[in-house]
Amino acid sequence: MIKCISQWSVRGSGDGTRSMDDIFAEVKAAGFAGIELTIGFAGNLTPETDEATCRSYREAAARHGLVVETLASGMTWGCSPTNPDPAVRRRAVEIHRRALERAGWLGCRAMLFVPGAVRIPWDDAYGPVRYDQAVGWAGEAVAALLPAAEQAGVDLCVENVWNGMFYSPLELAAFVDGFAHPRLGVYLDVGNLLGLHQYPPHWIEILGRRIRRVHLKDFRRSVGGLAGFCDLLAGDVPYPEVMAALRAVGYDATLVAEMMPPDPTLLERTSQALDRILAL
Repeated sequence: MIKCISQWSVRGSGDGTRSMDDIFAEVKAAGFAGIELTIGFAGNLTPETDEATCRSYREAAARHGLVVETLASGMTWGCSPTNPDPAVRRRAVEIHRRALERAGWLGCRAMLFVPGAVRIPWDDAYGPVRYDQAVGWAGEAVAALLPAAEQAGVDLCVENVWNGMFYSPLELAAFVDGFAHPRLGVYLDVGNLLGLHQYPPHWIEILGRRIRRVHLKDFRRSVGGLAGFCDLLAGDVPYPEVMAALRAVGYDATLVAEMMPPDPTLLERTSQALDRILAL
Protein backbone atom coordinates (compact mmCIF):
# COMPACT_ATOMS: atom_id res chain seq x y z
CA MET A 1 0.00 0.00 0.00
CA ILE A 2 1.12 3.56 -0.71
CA LYS A 3 1.67 5.97 2.21
CA CYS A 4 -0.08 9.26 1.36
CA ILE A 5 -1.31 12.46 2.94
CA SER A 6 -4.18 14.76 2.01
CA GLN A 7 -3.33 18.21 0.73
CA TRP A 8 -5.88 19.47 3.28
CA SER A 9 -3.42 18.36 5.97
CA VAL A 10 -0.69 20.77 4.79
CA ARG A 11 -0.55 24.24 6.31
CA GLY A 12 -1.49 27.03 3.90
CA SER A 13 -2.47 24.67 1.10
CA GLY A 14 -6.17 25.42 1.07
CA ASP A 15 -6.14 29.08 0.11
CA GLY A 16 -3.55 29.12 -2.66
CA THR A 17 -1.03 31.17 -0.67
CA ARG A 18 1.65 28.46 -1.00
CA SER A 19 2.98 27.08 -4.26
CA MET A 20 2.36 23.46 -5.11
CA ASP A 21 6.11 22.94 -5.39
CA ASP A 22 6.51 24.10 -1.78
CA ILE A 23 3.67 21.81 -0.66
CA PHE A 24 5.20 18.82 -2.44
CA ALA A 25 8.60 19.51 -0.89
CA GLU A 26 7.15 19.58 2.64
CA VAL A 27 5.17 16.38 2.09
CA LYS A 28 8.19 14.55 0.71
CA ALA A 29 10.39 15.73 3.57
CA ALA A 30 7.85 14.36 6.05
CA GLY A 31 8.32 10.89 4.59
CA PHE A 32 5.23 10.40 2.44
CA ALA A 33 5.25 8.57 -0.89
CA GLY A 34 2.23 10.40 -2.29
CA ILE A 35 -0.21 13.25 -1.87
CA GLU A 36 -3.92 13.45 -2.48
CA LEU A 37 -4.60 16.73 -4.25
CA THR A 38 -7.77 18.66 -3.46
CA ILE A 39 -10.02 20.73 -5.70
CA GLY A 40 -12.27 23.53 -4.51
CA PHE A 41 -13.87 26.81 -5.46
CA ALA A 42 -10.64 28.70 -4.65
CA GLY A 43 -6.96 27.93 -4.28
CA ASN A 44 -4.35 26.33 -6.52
CA LEU A 45 -6.77 23.87 -8.10
CA THR A 46 -10.34 24.72 -9.09
CA PRO A 47 -12.78 23.59 -11.78
CA GLU A 48 -11.37 26.43 -13.92
CA THR A 49 -7.70 25.43 -13.68
CA ASP A 50 -6.35 24.88 -17.20
CA GLU A 51 -4.72 21.73 -18.56
CA ALA A 52 -1.22 23.18 -18.72
CA THR A 53 -1.31 24.11 -15.04
CA CYS A 54 -2.59 20.65 -14.06
CA ARG A 55 0.19 19.01 -16.03
CA SER A 56 2.74 21.30 -14.37
CA TYR A 57 1.51 20.10 -10.95
CA ARG A 58 1.82 16.50 -12.10
CA GLU A 59 5.38 17.09 -13.26
CA ALA A 60 6.32 18.96 -10.08
CA ALA A 61 5.05 16.09 -7.91
CA ALA A 62 7.09 13.64 -9.97
CA ARG A 63 10.22 15.75 -9.51
CA HIS A 64 9.76 15.43 -5.76
CA GLY A 65 9.26 11.68 -6.05
CA LEU A 66 5.58 11.79 -5.08
CA VAL A 67 2.75 9.83 -6.63
CA VAL A 68 -0.51 11.67 -7.28
CA GLU A 69 -3.11 8.96 -7.71
CA THR A 70 -6.17 10.61 -6.15
CA LEU A 71 -8.07 13.89 -6.19
CA ALA A 72 -10.54 14.85 -3.45
CA SER A 73 -13.43 17.24 -3.89
CA GLY A 74 -15.19 18.92 -0.99
CA MET A 75 -17.30 21.07 -3.30
CA THR A 76 -20.47 19.12 -2.51
CA TRP A 77 -20.64 20.87 0.87
CA GLY A 78 -21.15 24.17 -0.92
CA CYS A 79 -23.01 22.88 -3.97
CA SER A 80 -24.82 19.63 -3.28
CA PRO A 81 -25.95 17.14 -5.95
CA THR A 82 -28.95 16.44 -3.70
CA ASN A 83 -30.07 20.03 -3.17
CA PRO A 84 -33.84 20.37 -3.77
CA ASP A 85 -33.09 23.23 -6.19
CA PRO A 86 -32.54 21.68 -9.65
CA ALA A 87 -30.28 24.56 -10.69
CA VAL A 88 -27.92 23.76 -7.80
CA ARG A 89 -27.98 20.07 -8.71
CA ARG A 90 -27.07 20.87 -12.32
CA ARG A 91 -24.19 23.08 -11.18
CA ALA A 92 -22.96 20.36 -8.80
CA VAL A 93 -22.80 17.88 -11.67
CA GLU A 94 -21.02 20.35 -13.92
CA ILE A 95 -18.31 21.31 -11.41
CA HIS A 96 -17.64 17.66 -10.66
CA ARG A 97 -17.54 16.83 -14.36
CA ARG A 98 -14.86 19.48 -14.68
CA ALA A 99 -13.10 18.10 -11.61
CA LEU A 100 -12.94 14.66 -13.24
CA GLU A 101 -11.47 16.22 -16.36
CA ARG A 102 -8.76 17.87 -14.28
CA ALA A 103 -8.14 14.65 -12.39
CA GLY A 104 -7.29 13.07 -15.72
CA TRP A 105 -4.94 15.92 -16.61
CA LEU A 106 -3.22 15.49 -13.25
CA GLY A 107 -2.66 11.80 -13.93
CA CYS A 108 -4.95 10.73 -11.08
CA ARG A 109 -6.57 7.33 -11.12
CA ALA A 110 -9.46 8.06 -8.73
CA MET A 111 -11.55 10.99 -7.48
CA LEU A 112 -13.34 11.23 -4.16
CA PHE A 113 -16.96 12.24 -4.61
CA VAL A 114 -19.40 13.16 -1.84
CA PRO A 115 -22.73 12.20 -3.49
CA GLY A 116 -24.86 14.74 -1.64
CA ALA A 117 -26.43 15.09 1.78
CA VAL A 118 -29.62 14.71 3.76
CA ARG A 119 -28.13 16.89 6.47
CA ILE A 120 -24.76 18.62 6.85
CA PRO A 121 -23.66 18.58 10.52
CA TRP A 122 -21.89 21.95 10.37
CA ASP A 123 -24.46 23.74 8.17
CA ASP A 124 -27.84 24.21 9.83
CA ALA A 125 -29.13 26.07 6.78
CA TYR A 126 -28.98 22.92 4.64
CA GLY A 127 -31.77 20.35 4.60
CA PRO A 128 -33.15 18.12 5.77
CA VAL A 129 -33.64 16.59 2.33
CA ARG A 130 -36.03 13.64 2.24
CA TYR A 131 -33.93 10.49 2.19
CA ASP A 132 -35.46 8.80 -0.86
CA GLN A 133 -35.18 12.00 -2.89
CA ALA A 134 -31.55 12.47 -1.83
CA VAL A 135 -30.61 8.95 -2.90
CA GLY A 136 -32.46 9.38 -6.18
CA TRP A 137 -30.72 12.65 -6.95
CA ALA A 138 -27.36 11.17 -5.92
CA GLY A 139 -27.98 8.39 -8.43
CA GLU A 140 -28.79 10.92 -11.14
CA ALA A 141 -25.53 12.75 -10.42
CA VAL A 142 -23.48 9.56 -10.58
CA ALA A 143 -25.14 8.53 -13.83
CA ALA A 144 -24.36 11.93 -15.32
CA LEU A 145 -20.72 11.83 -14.16
CA LEU A 146 -19.78 8.30 -15.19
CA PRO A 147 -19.23 9.18 -18.88
CA ALA A 148 -16.81 11.91 -17.77
CA ALA A 149 -15.04 9.46 -15.46
CA GLU A 150 -14.73 6.98 -18.30
CA GLN A 151 -13.39 9.61 -20.68
CA ALA A 152 -10.85 10.84 -18.12
CA GLY A 153 -9.77 7.32 -17.16
CA VAL A 154 -10.55 8.07 -13.51
CA ASP A 155 -12.53 6.02 -11.00
CA LEU A 156 -15.47 7.91 -9.46
CA CYS A 157 -15.37 6.94 -5.77
CA VAL A 158 -18.36 7.57 -3.50
CA GLU A 159 -17.20 8.34 0.04
CA ASN A 160 -18.95 7.46 3.28
CA VAL A 161 -19.25 10.75 5.16
CA TRP A 162 -21.41 12.42 7.79
CA ASN A 163 -24.09 13.39 5.31
CA GLY A 164 -27.12 11.41 6.52
CA MET A 165 -26.79 8.94 3.61
CA PHE A 166 -25.45 5.43 3.06
CA TYR A 167 -24.82 4.61 6.71
CA SER A 168 -25.05 0.88 5.95
CA PRO A 169 -22.44 -1.04 3.94
CA LEU A 170 -25.28 -3.06 2.43
CA GLU A 171 -26.97 0.08 1.12
CA LEU A 172 -23.73 1.54 -0.20
CA ALA A 173 -22.86 -1.74 -1.92
CA ALA A 174 -26.31 -1.90 -3.52
CA PHE A 175 -26.03 1.70 -4.72
CA VAL A 176 -22.69 1.05 -6.41
CA ASP A 177 -23.77 -2.33 -7.81
CA GLY A 178 -26.87 -0.77 -9.34
CA PHE A 179 -24.72 0.98 -11.95
CA ALA A 180 -22.58 -2.06 -12.83
CA HIS A 181 -19.95 0.35 -14.14
CA PRO A 182 -16.22 -0.41 -13.94
CA ARG A 183 -15.38 3.21 -13.12
CA LEU A 184 -17.64 3.42 -10.04
CA GLY A 185 -16.44 2.37 -6.61
CA VAL A 186 -16.22 3.30 -2.94
CA TYR A 187 -13.82 5.66 -1.19
CA LEU A 188 -13.83 4.19 2.31
CA ASP A 189 -13.03 6.47 5.25
CA VAL A 190 -12.50 4.24 8.26
CA GLY A 191 -12.49 7.10 10.77
CA ASN A 192 -15.87 8.40 9.64
CA LEU A 193 -17.49 5.11 10.68
CA LEU A 194 -16.66 5.28 14.38
CA GLY A 195 -19.00 8.18 15.11
CA LEU A 196 -21.83 6.22 13.50
CA HIS A 197 -21.48 3.17 15.77
CA GLN A 198 -19.98 1.10 12.97
CA TYR A 199 -17.05 -1.34 12.86
CA PRO A 200 -14.69 -0.57 9.94
CA PRO A 201 -13.35 -4.11 9.38
CA HIS A 202 -16.90 -5.35 8.77
CA TRP A 203 -17.46 -2.64 6.16
CA ILE A 204 -14.24 -3.69 4.44
CA GLU A 205 -15.30 -7.33 4.41
CA ILE A 206 -18.77 -6.48 3.02
CA LEU A 207 -17.67 -3.92 0.43
CA GLY A 208 -14.65 -5.94 -0.67
CA ARG A 209 -13.44 -5.14 -4.17
CA ARG A 210 -15.81 -2.20 -4.43
CA ILE A 211 -13.30 -0.28 -2.29
CA ARG A 212 -11.07 1.61 -4.70
CA ARG A 213 -9.41 4.02 -2.24
CA VAL A 214 -9.05 4.40 1.54
CA HIS A 215 -8.89 7.39 3.90
CA LEU A 216 -7.40 6.99 7.36
CA LYS A 217 -8.49 9.04 10.35
CA ASP A 218 -9.01 8.21 14.00
CA PHE A 219 -11.87 8.96 16.36
CA ARG A 220 -12.54 8.88 20.10
CA ARG A 221 -16.03 7.56 20.79
CA SER A 222 -15.95 8.93 24.34
CA VAL A 223 -15.70 12.46 22.93
CA GLY A 224 -18.05 12.13 19.97
CA GLY A 225 -19.10 14.71 17.40
CA LEU A 226 -16.62 16.57 15.23
CA ALA A 227 -14.39 17.00 18.29
CA GLY A 228 -13.94 13.23 18.41
CA PHE A 229 -11.50 13.17 15.50
CA CYS A 230 -7.92 12.83 16.73
CA ASP A 231 -4.40 11.80 15.74
CA LEU A 232 -3.92 8.40 14.14
CA LEU A 233 -3.57 5.65 16.78
CA ALA A 234 -4.90 8.02 19.47
CA GLY A 235 -8.51 6.93 19.02
CA ASP A 236 -10.67 3.83 18.79
CA VAL A 237 -10.21 2.71 15.18
CA PRO A 238 -9.07 -0.96 15.43
CA TYR A 239 -6.15 -0.55 13.07
CA PRO A 240 -4.72 -4.11 13.34
CA GLU A 241 -8.09 -5.49 12.27
CA VAL A 242 -8.52 -2.79 9.60
CA MET A 243 -5.19 -3.63 7.98
CA ALA A 244 -5.88 -7.36 8.14
CA ALA A 245 -9.27 -6.83 6.49
CA LEU A 246 -7.81 -4.64 3.73
CA ARG A 247 -5.19 -7.24 2.94
CA ALA A 248 -7.79 -10.01 3.00
CA VAL A 249 -9.87 -8.30 0.29
CA GLY A 250 -6.78 -7.65 -1.81
CA TYR A 251 -6.54 -3.89 -1.32
CA ASP A 252 -3.09 -2.62 -2.31
CA ALA A 253 -3.51 1.01 -3.36
CA THR A 254 -3.22 4.37 -1.60
CA LEU A 255 -3.73 4.88 2.13
CA VAL A 256 -4.42 8.60 2.49
CA ALA A 257 -4.28 10.14 5.95
CA GLU A 258 -6.84 12.96 6.01
CA MET A 259 -5.93 14.94 9.12
CA MET A 260 -7.36 18.37 9.88
CA PRO A 261 -6.75 21.07 10.83
CA PRO A 262 -3.05 21.40 9.94
CA ASP A 263 -0.54 22.35 12.60
CA PRO A 264 3.29 22.68 12.66
CA THR A 265 3.93 19.03 13.65
CA LEU A 266 0.93 17.28 12.08
CA LEU A 267 2.76 15.87 9.07
CA GLU A 268 5.59 14.45 11.17
CA ARG A 269 3.20 12.87 13.71
CA THR A 270 1.01 11.44 10.99
CA SER A 271 3.94 10.06 9.01
CA GLN A 272 5.24 8.20 12.05
CA ALA A 273 1.78 6.83 12.88
CA LEU A 274 1.24 5.69 9.30
CA ASP A 275 4.54 3.79 9.40
CA ARG A 276 3.27 1.95 12.47
CA ILE A 277 -0.07 1.22 10.82
CA LEU A 278 1.54 -0.08 7.64
CA ALA A 279 3.70 -2.41 9.75
CA LEU A 280 0.66 -4.02 11.43
